[in-house]
Amino acid sequence: MPNLPTLAAVSAPYSDEDIRRRLDACPKLPSLESINRQLTSLVNSEQSLTSQIADIIRRDPSLSARLLRMVNSVYFGLSANVSSIEEAVFFLGLRQLRELSRATPVIEDLTRLQSSTRFGADLWKNLWNHSIGTAMLTREILASAPITVNDETDYLVGLLHNLGKIIMAYAFPEELMAVASTPLGTAAEVCALERELIGWDHAQIGGYYLERHHLTEELVFAVRYHNEPDHAPRQQILAAAVQVAECLVRHSGIAGGFEQIAPVAEDSWQNLPGWKILYGADAAESKLARASLQNTLLRLPAMLGGLI
Repeated sequence: MPNLPTLAAVSAPYSDEDIRRRLDACPKLPSLESINRQLTSLVNSEQSLTSQIADIIRRDPSLSARLLRMVNSVYFGLSANVSSIEEAVFFLGLRQLRELSRATPVIEDLTRLQSSTRFGADLWKNLWNHSIGTAMLTREILASAPITVNDETDYLVGLLHNLGKIIMAYAFPEELMAVASTPLGTAAEVCALERELIGWDHAQIGGYYLERHHLTEELVFAVRYHNEPDHAPRQQILAAAVQVAECLVRHSGIAGGFEQIAPVAEDSWQNLPGWKILYGADAAESKLARASLQNTLLRLPAMLGGLI
């Protein structure tokens, strides 16, 4: 990591107008406006043939490589390597293929954006592992929530929850390096420091950026309020699921990539506003949710194999 500026060396917070001007200068990301529409249409169709899906995937070298890495990872435990796209689609299944088709173009777009920043590759890899892990757990949590998610929103809100950090690396690099150099206790302390140095935290920056891309209210609000879902005027359950998922991923040892946060203690997520929004005071439901999520956490490192 490069020499990091001290907190004292970083200027006072910017005005809202200055912040918006910097964020508006960030490149737009085509993947946020059109995420593999043709492939998504196919994998959402019960009548789709594996050969049709494989044919579309072959046209995208990045998606093809990611698919083969994932299906040959330790998670699937296959006795022989898979080299055929059609065979890989068969082993992966439509649900995980939907996740992969959503994640790949977003990651590729943001990788091009982050390549123009001064942060190292290891930090970005950690960030993406954390983001994809959060996406997987957010989907798992929302599967038992009292809302219906008909598209890939449940996965995308987890994948994009830390988008603001990537945008900060482009628009506010000195401030992000100052945050990265400061040991902190919780995610809330990270947000407080970001607001102290910039005026907005990464959640507000990410929410604003998504709004600029004209994404849905569900995505914008879930990203904007994922650290304080109880403050969200709407979409509280989505934001709550992301907050709990993000905390669980940190507990599993997959940090966010930039900030130095103390390890998350087991069961501390049950004290989060998000947990209370999702499960309330129902002890039996809370116990069932905890057992299910613990099982997913054990499988998470293998599930991430091949994605990054």
